[in-house]
Amino acid sequence: MAKSRGKLDLDPKTVKQARQLARKVGKPIVRLAQQHTTVSVERATLRLAGLSGADDEGTPWVNRLVDAVRADVGLEGGVAVPVWDALRRTEATDLHQLAARAAAGEVRFEIPEGQAGKRARSESRKAVHAGIRRIDSRRRERQRLIHRLGDAPRQPWIYLIVATGDIYEDIPQAQAAARAGADIIAVIRSTGQSLLDFVPEGATREGFAGTYATQENFRLMRAALDETSKELGRYVRLTNYASGLCMPEIAALAGLERLDMMLNDSMYGILFRDINPIRTFVDQRFSRQVHARAGIIINTGEDNYLTTADAVEAAHTVTTSQLLNEYFGKEAGLEDWQLGLGHAFEINPDRPESFRLELAHALLARELFPDAPLKWMPPTRHMTGDVFRGYLLDGFFNLVGALTGQGILLVGMMTEAVVTPWLSDRDLALQNVRYVMNAAGNLHEDFQPAKDGFIERRAREVLAETIELLGDIAQDTDDAGDPPLLAAIADGTFGLMKRPPHGGRGLDGVARKAEHYYNPASEILEGDR
Repeated sequence: MAKSRGKLDLDPKTVKQARQLARKVGKPIVRLAQQHTTVSVERATLRLAGLSGADDEGTPWVNRLVDAVRADVGLEGGVAVPVWDALRRTEATDLHQLAARAAAGEVRFEIPEGQAGKRARSESRKAVHAGIRRIDSRRRERQRLIHRLGDAPRQPWIYLIVATGDIYEDIPQAQAAARAGADIIAVIRSTGQSLLDFVPEGATREGFAGTYATQENFRLMRAALDETSKELGRYVRLTNYASGLCMPEIAALAGLERLDMMLNDSMYGILFRDINPIRTFVDQRFSRQVHARAGIIINTGEDNYLTTADAVEAAHTVTTSQLLNEYFGKEAGLEDWQLGLGHAFEINPDRPESFRLELAHALLARELFPDAPLKWMPPTRHMTGDVFRGYLLDGFFNLVGALTGQGILLVGMMTEAVVTPWLSDRDLALQNVRYVMNAAGNLHEDFQPAKDGFIERRAREVLAETIELLGDIAQDTDDAGDPPLLAAIADGTFGLMKRPPHGGRGLDGVARKAEHYYNPASEILEGDR
């Protein structure tokens, strides 16, 4: 009997061709990432080894120590060997003391050779391995809690954002949201944190349209949601953002504090925060290796492309990015169940057949990535301030999620583009989701588009355009010898944003690896796969 080709009857050879092209486009980026390191990768390594805290000015000790090593011996060999060699040579008893002395100019870093170099490598690996074992323990802890308390009762998981700026205000709001039916709580970050080249320390009570991502804030929210999970008899997941200039560090902190999902897109920071492409791809690969080890589900940001480009004309760029995110994710060790690939309900509702087009795009994503927990994002671009129209659009968005079997559904707010949601707004939005899911949550079992009908034809059209775009990118050449994907990004292929390979923020924090480069975290994360 012939194998089923799914609800869209996609040609398996065509799907295979799309993935092969994504691999062809992605491989040079992986090689680029393997050839470079960044200040954030090196700082993340020190965090895994146990270095935390900040000086009196609020500058993290990991920043102080990496900057001191870089000033003496450069970054191209990594910081692990010079740091652990200095621990052996000086009177510093631990990393904190060494960082303080280095910041005061009392330590001179060197690149040891022979037995001294071997000892430094061995000691650094032992220290970093202890941190990675802690991440392993937190992953097992999550699994035990889900087994003991129970999981969300159904999919899609209901994802709701909390963002007051004050972690102590976020906590009761998050707990209330969980009691009202949210399965995932996302604490959105303070505006601009992605552009900070350091991770703030401690519990924070002031933020701008969000709350700072810090290790202590992670710990506090995870502990609060654990209490609520016990109360509700189901495990409530916690999400934050591993993007921007400190992507690897935040990924490490998320693993250490048992966060469950992290926003971690391959191109978002490049396109929408003007972070250097090379810096982003290097940091992204390391952070995804950490997420893979921690059992964290990543959420990608393709929905953002549709806030700047037309959702119909640019639909194929979303699919292209999803295929690239899949390749980059799996190369870094993520499994299908960890790939929360993003897409969104952003077609202009005044366009004829807009709902059928949304169905076609959402079902295409579901068919291409059948085992991934796709993240379905609500309308934002065409929310006008008319809360009644907005509530109806959110209902249609929820219905598409039910019809196409999405894995993660971000709760849409009828007050989008008007105000930061009130608690009452969130309650009404959750009522909308509950009604649709209770009334039609299993409708995907009955939904089958007409053979060669509008939805099938549109899905095939988007897939064909995706293959054409990937083919064009793969054949592109660059006078500077940069990977073709970097040239495509510079041309404004994604989200209409043009970002040159050697521009943007954070390029000064990138170094090409020398032959003697050593990073125990990378060695462990890649070696244990």
